[in-house]
Amino acid sequence: MITTEQLNEKYGIPNPTGKGYLKTIKLPYKMRVAWEKNSVVTQIQCHELIADSLLAVFEDILQYYGYQRIVDLGIDLYGGCFNYRLMRGSKTTLSRHSWGTAIDLDPDRNLLKESSRTARFARPEYKPMIDIFYKQGFISLGREKNYDWMHFEIGR
Repeated sequence: MITTEQLNEKYGIPNPTGKGYLKTIKLPYKMRVAWEKNSVVTQIQCHELIADSLLAVFEDILQYYGYQRIVDLGIDLYGGCFNYRLMRGSKTTLSRHSWGTAIDLDPDRNLLKESSRTARFARPEYKPMIDIFYKQGFISLGREKNYDWMHFEIGR
């Protein structure tokens, strides 16, 4: 996993607005806001240095699963990308979301402290999705640490 120091070195010092480093990418399929399922997301903001890789993740997911299967599996449930904030439980360390180098998907069924026994993304049908993230340079905290299965972050 990339350290905070490495993030600062490669991706810069984050700021509350993301000014100077965020890029908007147009998603290859519609996503639903996880906490407001009638709200549609067609583009997201992420760090400019990961934008092409993140877009490739979603293109590969669409090609592998097809749109209806993505919806059926809840892979289209967007939980956020850029969000300048502290890491949950920390008083000093910024979340990877502060750089726009992490994304959460389907947070309601992949809760922060869930393990592979209960997290949705730990099921076999999601392995190809997680493999696609890895192919593009991201890691899954679920796979790496067996918690926070919703969370995918740049690993390099």
